[in-house]
Amino acid sequence: MARRRRPAPLPVRDGLNPTRLALPHGVAHATLVDHLVARFPDDAARLRRVVAAGEVVDELGRPYTLASAYPAGGLAYLYREPPREERVPFEVTVLHRDDDVVVVDKPHFLASTPRGAWVAETVLVRLRRELDLPELSPAHRLDRLTAGVLLLTTRRELRGPYQRLFAERRVRKVYEAVAPYRPDLTLPVDVANRLEKRHGTLQAQVVAGEVNAVTHVEMVERLDESRARYRLEPRTGRTHQLRVHMAGLGAPIEGDDLYPDVRAVAPDDYSRPLRLLARELAIPDPVTGVVRTFVSRRSLTGPEA
Repeated sequence: MARRRRPAPLPVRDGLNPTRLALPHGVAHATLVDHLVARFPDDAARLRRVVAAGEVVDELGRPYTLASAYPAGGLAYLYREPPREERVPFEVTVLHRDDDVVVVDKPHFLASTPRGAWVAETVLVRLRRELDLPELSPAHRLDRLTAGVLLLTTRRELRGPYQRLFAERRVRKVYEAVAPYRPDLTLPVDVANRLEKRHGTLQAQVVAGEVNAVTHVEMVERLDESRARYRLEPRTGRTHQLRVHMAGLGAPIEGDDLYPDVRAVAPDDYSRPLRLLARELAIPDPVTGVVRTFVSRRSLTGPEA
């Protein structure tokens, strides 16, 4: 059984978790601060300052000092200076809030959680700040380019029970997509294959082997001569599953810059959103046992798209 990670000894500050640094063996540094400065040279002055102030701690919350020896194999927790970010010009809409969960309508282009270039400009950090909920945490994740229903838990002790529901596939998820109209497609259909996404590659690939990705696809309506709105119900949750499956049917989702072909797009280019929406989420509440359903108010074809 995997050992549970000890909670961070520093609290969330300004919506951001502290950074957890593993301190490897085989490093030729006499002190912790020497290692930190060598590891993050552009932040050297501030690192010396926060170590001197006792703001860098070990896994038990004990502060390091400027004289602390380098603890090979140990951990250090500290607050990193977040990158400067331009505001993503779209708002998060709260669909439901109670003592246990916050359910939101995520816009296109806003990441769910901090990753890479997006830290403060994420659903999680925005809501922690706006709602004053430092323990807020997503129970699942939506890709940055996908809009729709996202559920977050309000307290640390609820995070595990809700996340397990998603891991155990006990949550019903319904998506909608706008894609080319294909009169030759026989719908509804269950697309089933094996998907793998290798580290360092942009696209997931269909490969030979046991099926691990299944999506139910049906057409909701024909929008015009060339486009239609589709209902997608994933039975599994592989990376980019819906995008790969629609492209494989010859109906790639409108605005997709990865499938079937990779298209270079600037991070601040908001002109062509991916027309994919997490429309509905039905979840058996782990506290009450009652199935709760949340529905997006966004449109893939109207002014909110």
